[in-house]
Amino acid sequence: MSFGELIAVQKEKTKMPLQDPKKRANNFNEVALGYSKEDAINEAKRCLQCSNPVCKEGCPVRVDIPEFIDLIAEGDFAAAAKKVKEKNSLPAVCGRVCPQEEQCEAECIVGNKNQPVAIGRLERFVADYIREQEEVEKVAQEKGQVAVIGSGPAGLTAAADLAKLGYQVTIFEAFHKAGGVLTYGIPEFRLPKSIVQDEVEKIEELGVEIRYNQVIGKIKSLDELFVKGYQAVFVSTGAGLPRFLGIEGENLNGVYSANEFLTRVNLMKAYQFPKYKTPVYTGKKVAVVGAGNVAMDAARTALRLGAEKSIIVYRRSREEMPAREEEIEHAQAEGVKFNLLNNPTKILGDDDGFVTGMECIKMELGEPDQSGRRRPIPIEDSEWTLDVDQVIMAIGQSPNPILINDTPEIETKDWGTIKVDEETGMTTKEGVFAGGDIVTGAATVIEAMGAGKKVAQAIDQYLQKKNN
Repeated sequence: MSFGELIAVQKEKTKMPLQDPKKRANNFNEVALGYSKEDAINEAKRCLQCSNPVCKEGCPVRVDIPEFIDLIAEGDFAAAAKKVKEKNSLPAVCGRVCPQEEQCEAECIVGNKNQPVAIGRLERFVADYIREQEEVEKVAQEKGQVAVIGSGPAGLTAAADLAKLGYQVTIFEAFHKAGGVLTYGIPEFRLPKSIVQDEVEKIEELGVEIRYNQVIGKIKSLDELFVKGYQAVFVSTGAGLPRFLGIEGENLNGVYSANEFLTRVNLMKAYQFPKYKTPVYTGKKVAVVGAGNVAMDAARTALRLGAEKSIIVYRRSREEMPAREEEIEHAQAEGVKFNLLNNPTKILGDDDGFVTGMECIKMELGEPDQSGRRRPIPIEDSEWTLDVDQVIMAIGQSPNPILINDTPEIETKDWGTIKVDEETGMTTKEGVFAGGDIVTGAATVIEAMGAGKKVAQAIDQYLQKKNN
C-alpha cells in the first residue's frame, strides 16, 4: 500500500459519521453525527502525549488538549469534559464549528506523517456526553458588578470567566435569545439551537444574568451602566453590519445579505418548516457571492429551503477559497455548484423590481495581494449573464455603529472596529473594554472566545487594582 493510500485509509477512519448527502439537503438535521464511545477511545489512543504539546499553543483558549484526550483514552469521559471546561465554556459549540484544522490540529505532531488527531471531534464527544449530567459549581459573587454587552461567543466566555472569578455579571442582549452568531448566524444543520441553549444555561447557572431586548446605545448608554453600579463594561457586540459590492441592482427584491438571510431563517425558525411557515423568500436559482464559511452556510440553507440550484460565485479559484475544507466538501456533496473566477458587475431585474439575473465578468489570477492570495484581474470583454432569481451577498461584515455612535469617547479604526489596548482590551474610555469581532472584524468563534478570556483576566486585574 502506498503512502497516499495509507493517508486515505487513516482519513476514512478518523472522519465524523455523516448524514447521507442525498438526503441531508432536504432537511435541517445536523449533518455530522458525532463519535460513538468506541470511536472516541480509538481516536484518543492515536495521541502521542508529547512532552511538548504544541497543540495547546494552537488553541486560542488554551485547552489542556493532551490531558483531556488521555482521559478519553482511559474511558473517563466525565473527567475529560471537566478538564475541557476548565478553559472552554462552550465545548459543544467549538467541537462543531471551530476551525481546528487551522489551529490545534495544524500543530498536532501526528499530522506530520498522518491525519492529525481529531481534537475537535473528541471535544464535541465529551461535551455531548456530559450534557445531561453535568453539575455547575457556582462561585460566591462578591467582587463587584460587571456588564457585558452582547451574548455572542466573546461575551459568553468573558461572562463565564468573570463569574468564576467571583463577579456579579449581567449580559445585555439586543435579541430575545442569547448566543449571537451561534444562535442567529450559524445554520441548524451545523450547530443545533438546542446545543447553544444548553451551553447558555450552564453559564446562567454560574450566576450570570442575561437581560434580553436590551439595545445598549438606544435604551441605555454606557455611562448609565456605570451610574447603576457596574464597575467595568465589556463590549462584545460582534460584526453584524453586512457589506455589499456597491453595484447596480443591489436594491432589487430578492437581494439579501447573507447576514439577513441566515438571521431570518434562524430567528423565525424556517429550519422547522412546515411547523413554522417562515416568510423567507427563496428563489429557484440562487447565487451566493463569496466563498467563506458564511457563503457555504447560505448556499446550503437555500437548498434546504427549496432552491433548485444554489451557486457559489467567487472571483478567485478553488485554492483561494477561505471557507473550511470540510464545509466546502459538504456543500459540494449536497449539490451546491461553484462558479469560480467570476465577479458580479450588475444585478438585473424586471419591471416589478425582482431579480432576473446577474451580470458577471470572468477573472484571472495575478500576483498575491496583501492577504497573500493571488489578486483577481478582470478579463477584458468576458462579460456574461448568470440566470438567477435571487442573490445573496456573503462578502463580509462590519460592526454595527449604534453603540459607538452613542459613545464618542470610544475611538474606532478602519471599518468601524474599536481601538483597544492590545494587552488588556481597554478602549479609550476608562473602564470600558472590547473584544471579538467588534475589535478584529469578522473572525472565528474560537478567536472571539480567546478575546473574551483575555479581557476577563484584564478586567479582574483592573478592578482589583482600582478597588485596593
